Amino acid sequence: MKPMFECILFLSTLAVSLASHSLAHGGESVAWYRQPAQLWHESLPVGNGRIGAMVFGGVEHERLQLNEQTIWSGNRSDYDRVGAHEHLPEVRRLLFGGKHAEADALVKKEILGDRPLGSYQPLGDLTFHFHADGAVSDYRRELDMARAVATVRYRQGDVVFVREAFVSFPAKVLVVRFTCDKPGRVSFTAALDRIAAAKTEASGDDLVLRGRADDGEPTAGTRFLGQLRVVNDGGRRAMVDGKLVVTGADSALVLLSAATDFDGAEGWQDVPQSALDRAAEMSCDRLLAEHLADCQPYFRRVDIEVGDGPEELPTDKRLDLVKNGGGDPGLIELHFNYGRYLLISSSRPGGLPANLQGLWNHELNAPWFGGWHLDPNAMMIYWHAETLNLSDLHVPFFDLIDRLRVNGRKTAKDVYNARGFVAAHRTNANFFTSPVKGFTVWPMGAGWAVQNMWEHYRFTQDREFLRTRAYPTIREAALFFCDWLVQDPETGKLVSGPSISPENSFVLPDGTISQLCMGPTLDQLLIAEVFDNTLEAAGILGIEDDTIQEIRAKRAKLAGPKIGSDGRLLEWSKEYEEREPAHRHVSHLFGVYPGCSMTPRRTPDLAEAARKSLVARITGDQVKKVNISDASSVGWSLAWNACLWARLGDGRQAYDTAMTLLRRCTFPNLMDFHPRANTPGVFQIDGNMTTPAAVAEMLVQSHDGAIDLLPALPEAWPAGSVRGLRARGNVEVDLAWAGGRLQSATLRPGTAGALTVRTGDKTVSLTATAGQTITLNSELRVMQ
Repeated sequence: MKPMFECILFLSTLAVSLASHSLAHGGESVAWYRQPAQLWHESLPVGNGRIGAMVFGGVEHERLQLNEQTIWSGNRSDYDRVGAHEHLPEVRRLLFGGKHAEADALVKKEILGDRPLGSYQPLGDLTFHFHADGAVSDYRRELDMARAVATVRYRQGDVVFVREAFVSFPAKVLVVRFTCDKPGRVSFTAALDRIAAAKTEASGDDLVLRGRADDGEPTAGTRFLGQLRVVNDGGRRAMVDGKLVVTGADSALVLLSAATDFDGAEGWQDVPQSALDRAAEMSCDRLLAEHLADCQPYFRRVDIEVGDGPEELPTDKRLDLVKNGGGDPGLIELHFNYGRYLLISSSRPGGLPANLQGLWNHELNAPWFGGWHLDPNAMMIYWHAETLNLSDLHVPFFDLIDRLRVNGRKTAKDVYNARGFVAAHRTNANFFTSPVKGFTVWPMGAGWAVQNMWEHYRFTQDREFLRTRAYPTIREAALFFCDWLVQDPETGKLVSGPSISPENSFVLPDGTISQLCMGPTLDQLLIAEVFDNTLEAAGILGIEDDTIQEIRAKRAKLAGPKIGSDGRLLEWSKEYEEREPAHRHVSHLFGVYPGCSMTPRRTPDLAEAARKSLVARITGDQVKKVNISDASSVGWSLAWNACLWARLGDGRQAYDTAMTLLRRCTFPNLMDFHPRANTPGVFQIDGNMTTPAAVAEMLVQSHDGAIDLLPALPEAWPAGSVRGLRARGNVEVDLAWAGGRLQSATLRPGTAGALTVRTGDKTVSLTATAGQTITLNSELRVMQ
């Protein structure tokens, strides 16, 4: 046999083996379709954390829309309004006095900096035109998440054609392999181009795309280079009019690599050539094996089975059935695994964190510029990283926080006259931290972001991470809050402000609308947790100094949450009427999730008030709706709501909310969408990432003094199993249940210490050693 045909045989055998493994362990992990994608949101994503592609799967023409995570327009500028803090006392006086309009005008005039420009942008398009004739049948397009491979297979005439695409992290290349079951029948023309600000030229046997984001504009950003190479087995290859033409090959391997000058990287233009030289010397079986050895260990950490679905139906047809009111537990499994797959494919150590579109964006002006929105979309992307055993993929987000600390210290000093570091509600790849026009003042972004660092420590018990990264960063955020808080003249308590409750507004007694206030509930809860986490971390590390004493004293004086006359948790410090009762943001419920300060067990009154607030959000008076999107129709908000319901112990509502997300806010390719006028919606990855977190919260919780098993199990999942979830305290958890009740649980602690385990009304206390395996029966008795 020729080497390429040996490779085809190897890959076919391997695919069958892996498919069998996927079905036997962990439920569904293959999304498939009977037709090519016509629109971007029907195509299938592949990625390695830096290079991404959306595979359309066409028959006559194929398109792979390409991304490289560091292609950004815009440039690094100073947006701080130096000396703005001189106006803060007057803004606060006006707000305490009920003069919100005057305060808002002063903030816009004296505190907000110019709005940064720039966006995350695509690399370009890799397209193929195929030289084949005949009727097409037996078409199948699929994404195998367990293998991180997108495959297109069809019969045309008397030939079966197969295309497979994956992006290798070890090899740093996109790989597209073309095969067929008859020799000499692979023929195509390959082109590499971009809609703007780039040009393609031949370089030896390669195609090279060079450009710059917004080239020639004031917003000119990173320079980039994409390089394409074809390795054909048999037939002929030629460069014709700036395109690569393959004729009569038995098979072909297409390789693409890319790089940018982001962060002033030296020698960046040589990176694609080096990656292609290495990859082209490797056999296709070795490239795939290397790829699988990298990505599969991540994916196989967690398995879940909550029920069967009609796997014989294509994914889009199953989604249609769900949208028409049907149930499909298997689709929940698939969506759960899709969220994990997207994080594995878009967030790798050494790179930027997944942004609002993860890695995949086809617009020069990405929705909401494709940035990191800290109120709290950027954190939501990583809410499942710890519970779903992907802690190491959380690291790029911590690296982003480190970058923000540099600018955030300057912003804290120049804008707020405060110590520590601060960030506003959004940032981009230039890492600005200033409050800017187009929003208002809300200096809570850093405080919310560092909660992810604390949670990483709680799950991993990595003391070195706590000592060297988490504690110094959380302490610095706490230090800013020490200087930011002021005394409320009515209560004597310390409050935050000027600030808002993202991104809602309230109606004042005279009918005017405002956002700006003093002491919104989110701020108070968030600052309390930052203070508490700093104090707990200092205790673990044996630190006691003047700063810790200051934080402890201010924590004691901090204003807490309030319950309104209707029993709901107040969103603001006063009982204002919401402008939009069903607003998509539920920031004032932070203490329930992702925070830990409100639980039905420890704070039943506050938990009940939070529950009533959540009910009101769902059933709010839509007559007053002012946005095109409300809490009942935005994917990321529904996913957050599902997490909240799970924390409140309501499995039915958590499940129903997750199903509502599938019905209302899911594209055919399973990507989450956010409504946008005159479009079918725009992709926003946080809904995909947060729904798996909600599923995990239904099955295992560990934020309230114990590992709670099946705390919010939906009736729709009477029997099932899960393997590999993580609990705080560095414990891995497997569960099996039947008849809606726990059957067995296996705990694998990575750290020695005391464990408390609960399920229903049963509780057991254990002493664990690192590396031990503890198996419990339905009564929580240890099984020998």
